[in-house]
Amino acid sequence: MAQLITLDEAEKLDVDEVHDLYRTYINKSQVRLMTSFGFGQELVDHAEGAYVHTRDGRRILDFTGGVGVLNHGHNHPRIVAARKRFQEQQRMEVHKTYFSPYLAALGHNLAAVLPGDLNRSFLPNSGAEAVEGAVKLAYKYHGGKRKRILRADISFHGKLLGSGGLTGSTQNHFDFPTIPGIGTFAYDDLDSVRRALAEARDANGRSDVYALLIEPFSASTVRWCSEEFLRGLRELCTAEDIVLIFDEIYTGWGKTGSMFHFMRYEGLVPDVVTTSKSFGGGKSSISAFVARDPVFSKVYDNMTDAMMQSTSTTYYGFGEETATAIEAVSVAVEDDYPARARAIEDVLRPGLERIQKTYPDLIADVRGSGALFGVFLSGGPKLLDLVGKLPAGGLAKDPLIRTKIITAAVIDTLYRKHDVYSYYTLNGRSPLIVSPPLVAGPDEVERFLEALDATLSEGMNRLLARFMKERVSSLW
Repeated sequence: MAQLITLDEAEKLDVDEVHDLYRTYINKSQVRLMTSFGFGQELVDHAEGAYVHTRDGRRILDFTGGVGVLNHGHNHPRIVAARKRFQEQQRMEVHKTYFSPYLAALGHNLAAVLPGDLNRSFLPNSGAEAVEGAVKLAYKYHGGKRKRILRADISFHGKLLGSGGLTGSTQNHFDFPTIPGIGTFAYDDLDSVRRALAEARDANGRSDVYALLIEPFSASTVRWCSEEFLRGLRELCTAEDIVLIFDEIYTGWGKTGSMFHFMRYEGLVPDVVTTSKSFGGGKSSISAFVARDPVFSKVYDNMTDAMMQSTSTTYYGFGEETATAIEAVSVAVEDDYPARARAIEDVLRPGLERIQKTYPDLIADVRGSGALFGVFLSGGPKLLDLVGKLPAGGLAKDPLIRTKIITAAVIDTLYRKHDVYSYYTLNGRSPLIVSPPLVAGPDEVERFLEALDATLSEGMNRLLARFMKERVSSLW
């Protein structure tokens, strides 16, 4: 057996050693791709609040928000204390034949936060598991008699075979075997939904759709559904007894200015809502789907299926994870995270709109809500022609590669020259995402805006030429 690397030794590895281990044991193309786009060239020493501290002494303002995970910021003191308390008291992690006070309390707290009779929870590990659990619930609700499920054309619901098939984006959609009977409608287009429902009827005119899955706010494309559309979905699904599932994995816990995005519309209640990411406070890998009582009870509240539901994943209700989530939910409620997101928007929106007016040739659009905005960058024909001269094959086949390189050039300069960390999405038009943690204050928002302004003031030609020379050329 090869010699094992100890924890002490792992914490002393330098970045080149980490890259070599990734190339050998993880994925060598991942190293090549990330480093060529300006990421992964430093190691983090520690992180706190809205900041990451690298081993070489840099203090980086983290405006990625952990891609939805870090509403609470890095190492929130209350969440760290909750985990430490659990460990010091030697609480038991998991055992299926003991009832967990943490799981019981967390189920209660989810029901207290959510509207209506969304009061039955299941708590696996990842967002994709929550989505697939919700879909399974909907399928079993109809006893397997209905065979169709509808999702939007720009949806992102995960990367497992099931959730990947339910994902509608061109970047992440799977062509592999997946859940059968998936139909598509246009996002935020109620007539498109009506057409899809009309096409999914049997010879007797009965609906064959068991579930409709939608993100009320699409974080990967920075689009959101109108109130009219969401209420229209509720009416259609109620009329045809279709299980309506809202995916709020990214946007839950205050991110867009309400505790969950759909909750800004009074009286609107889906049959199931999914959550993950910031649900674990940045420390716990935990997710949930929460269902209305009549839907959940019909499926699992019986002696045959009760244990199938509660034992369908090994780490369901894992002790330290549920204890952490209890504290994370309490912090989000007590510190009014929706109000924090709205306060961030009060500074961020006018700042981004001001920068857009200053650089109309570089920014095509700015849109978002709360602490989740997208900056849609453009570069003009000359820059696009420059990127278009890349050799064919590989990444050059990506129809969005020009936009991605332009956006990555801005992200690279923000990071290297201004110590600001941001990212772009792989879906839609690949915008620069501005997603600060909800512990960020107005000073951090102003710092980001100043850095973005200074970056764009260099001119896109200069940003792009430097980035192409130093980073991307190694990929071809």
